[in-house]
Amino acid sequence: MKKLLMIAYHFPPLAGSSGIQRTLRFVQHLPRHGWQPLVLSTRPEAYERTADDLMREVPEGTVVRRAWALDTARHLSIGGRYLEAMARPDRWISWRYAAVRAGMQLIREHRPDAIWSTYPIATAHVIGATLQRRSGLPWIADFRDPMAQPGYPSDPKTWAAFKRIEATALRQARLCLYTTPSAAQSHRALYPDAAERIRLLENGYDEEAFAAAARQVAPAPTDGGPRVLLHSGIVYPGDRDPSQLIAALRLLHDAGRIRPGSLTVRFRAAVHDDLLRELTQRHGVEAYVELCPAVGYADALAEMMRVDGLLVLQASSCNEQVPAKLYEYLRAGRPILCLSDPAGDTAGVMRDAGIAPMARLDSAPEIAALIERCLDGGGPALLPTAAAVAAASREGRARQLAAWLDAL
Repeated sequence: MKKLLMIAYHFPPLAGSSGIQRTLRFVQHLPRHGWQPLVLSTRPEAYERTADDLMREVPEGTVVRRAWALDTARHLSIGGRYLEAMARPDRWISWRYAAVRAGMQLIREHRPDAIWSTYPIATAHVIGATLQRRSGLPWIADFRDPMAQPGYPSDPKTWAAFKRIEATALRQARLCLYTTPSAAQSHRALYPDAAERIRLLENGYDEEAFAAAARQVAPAPTDGGPRVLLHSGIVYPGDRDPSQLIAALRLLHDAGRIRPGSLTVRFRAAVHDDLLRELTQRHGVEAYVELCPAVGYADALAEMMRVDGLLVLQASSCNEQVPAKLYEYLRAGRPILCLSDPAGDTAGVMRDAGIAPMARLDSAPEIAALIERCLDGGGPALLPTAAAVAAASREGRARQLAAWLDAL
């Protein structure tokens, strides 16, 4: 069996990021297609939060090497302040030194056939590029999303560091992978010499994880309780701004379309709970909003499958991105309320899945109308087609990645 050295910051026992699923599911599924993963990650102390629930999903016998690293913001700050140069391109730049040594040791011991590194921790690509130069092995740079974008990162020196890493990968890697069509297309335009090496490999859902979670789903309540709309995951103040969603609840309340006890909008593991509390208090809709802590992955999937609707929040500033959670929403089998720019890739995934009704994230009236449609029995129009669900499995994504690796 061929071997793939996989460099990933996001790996169990990290908790609180849906980005962990991409690497974990490739590790699970690639052996079925002739590729045995070797994982190079970081030690758990580098993570802000850890949980053991996904550790048991790492296949038995998988080689996992954890290199020393520090989080600059937590370990190297004084009074909450630290030198910006010590967190460039990201707070885990210290990982590169031990990881390169550990990576070369893995290469000598296990003789992998290729190297794969994955963003959004830019240091992973720094490690991947260094190991490729030292070993001569073909390197696959998994960007997921674009790195250096207009206005992001906001710090000019960090932006320049991102741009250098990005340009190195586009020049040096044998394949560069993106999760959305627009991201792939924009980088083909920026780097025409690499256009043939840029590929689309979307995120997805794991069928085995959903099958296990389905056993936890309780029967629908019959006590006439509130309808529940769920946003599962982080609510970013800018890129997933919830302000117009909260304003829409006020519009619906004032119009008499909802009343306390008839609707609950639940935010699960939103992180920015203070922002949500301030917004709900400002609009006087505390009775409709529920803030809940993080739960294990299986519990999160089970919750998705039993609520009345699933909320996607994506601002126009992220038109080249698609939340990884959206593919799990597709599999959950519940109505999806997409609050996003119609011109963006998130809306494109929804349309391809057969879901046309949407609302812009910055329009409270459109959001109110979409919620009302869901509550009034329009849920079937918000459900994806069976074909779209089947096409989004992570096993299928792993099969595609393995075919590209074989071609190298």
